[in-house]
Amino acid sequence: MDYTEAFFEMSDAHEWVLSIMRAAVAQSPATEVHAHVVPFDGSTSPPGFAAVVLIDESHITAHHYADRGMLALDCFTCGDTDPGQIADYIHQGLMEGAPGLNAVRRDRVNRFLTGA
Repeated sequence: MDYTEAFFEMSDAHEWVLSIMRAAVAQSPATEVHAHVVPFDGSTSPPGFAAVVLIDESHITAHHYADRGMLALDCFTCGDTDPGQIADYIHQGLMEGAPGLNAVRRDRVNRFLTGA
């Protein structure tokens, strides 16, 4: 079993990822408002979890799709808080804990696409 398989089979992967997300916010200028994670056992939705760290500046989310071997993250911020800094911290934490994970895609989208 490689590290990626081990991660997706961890019974506490949801808590581990949430702790990395919260640590990423704590080391940034963002202000945590609330954090929550819900694991899914596959009975009513595909197995995995959804996690959120609500911040004063917006949110950090993670969705784990165990059946696809995928973890999708979203770091969305307002003001001077750099979402890239938070994303970098999360990526580093994930790679340290499960070195076999592979980042497939990373995009940055400007918040206000209309220029208004």
